[in-house]
Amino acid sequence: MTDFSPLQAFGPLMPIRTNGKPILADFAALTHYLAYYGLAPLLSEKIELHAGYTGTPRYQLWTQVWSPPAPLGTVFVVHGYYDHLGLYRHLLKWLLARRWRVVLWDLPGHGLSSGKRACIDDFDDYLACLHAVQTQLEAKRLAPKPWLGIGQSTGAAILATDVLRRANTPPWAGLALLAPLVRPTGWPQAGWLHTLMGPFMHSLPRRFAPNSTDADFATFLRDADPLQPARLSLHWVSAMRRWMPRLIALPPVSLPTLILQGEQDVTVDWEWNLAVLQRKFPQARIHRDPEARHHLVNEAESIRARLFVELGEFVAKLEQGLPTTSQETLIQC
Repeated sequence: MTDFSPLQAFGPLMPIRTNGKPILADFAALTHYLAYYGLAPLLSEKIELHAGYTGTPRYQLWTQVWSPPAPLGTVFVVHGYYDHLGLYRHLLKWLLARRWRVVLWDLPGHGLSSGKRACIDDFDDYLACLHAVQTQLEAKRLAPKPWLGIGQSTGAAILATDVLRRANTPPWAGLALLAPLVRPTGWPQAGWLHTLMGPFMHSLPRRFAPNSTDADFATFLRDADPLQPARLSLHWVSAMRRWMPRLIALPPVSLPTLILQGEQDVTVDWEWNLAVLQRKFPQARIHRDPEARHHLVNEAESIRARLFVELGEFVAKLEQGLPTTSQETLIQC
């Protein structure tokens, strides 16, 4: 299977392509990576790309920043458990077409980021990484506001927690939660099994359940994606278990929010989750698709198109009233 480990020596975030021209003379490993995950066609003459690592005290986070001309603002895309940013080309293409700068990064233990595979000590570590990415990109003037957060599953859990905790000083203009995690499907029974097995086992073999109606995507994850973890970390389950009551205890917040959920999702306990999140985000608009499963940005094209219509209506409302000239273009020195 293809090996992308040479990219782990890539170095700090740097410009890869600007003004329609590549900056580096030789970045064959990155070129192969972009082609393998279908990202290369997005590098048109007008699109700029920064790639490399964002450093934190504990982790090196593989990060990409994609920029159209005169971006309206910045979208931070946070992927789900087992995922990595290379799987988000459909959403990336859609956001670039709407003139948003897009920041994507691999969670610790995922994709090309450092850390034990698919493992985390505490969900607060995810929040610390999110804040590090935001702070460092702001310092480099790579994250013009307003900010929109889009999270899939665990990524939605991370963003929701951040918004609820920073209710008094929210950095976000809006939030889109895709198949958000609060608890996984079958949790009452799975929780008991975790209690019994957790002290004696560190991980379990991963079961590749079809999480999309796009059969080719499901097959790619199972058979051809070298960045897919092979095991479920019970340490991660323990961290999730500690995080759930902390989220539920947080007070609600008033923020423009969209929640997209597939009714054929067997990964998260979506009916229970929606009830919790509706209390936390009373302004949320909830759209349930009767055919969609869990991995919404990689659903079959017809379903994905419906979901992007809903996302488009939400983003359009945020775009209303934005200045025609982005913050970035106003910076002169």
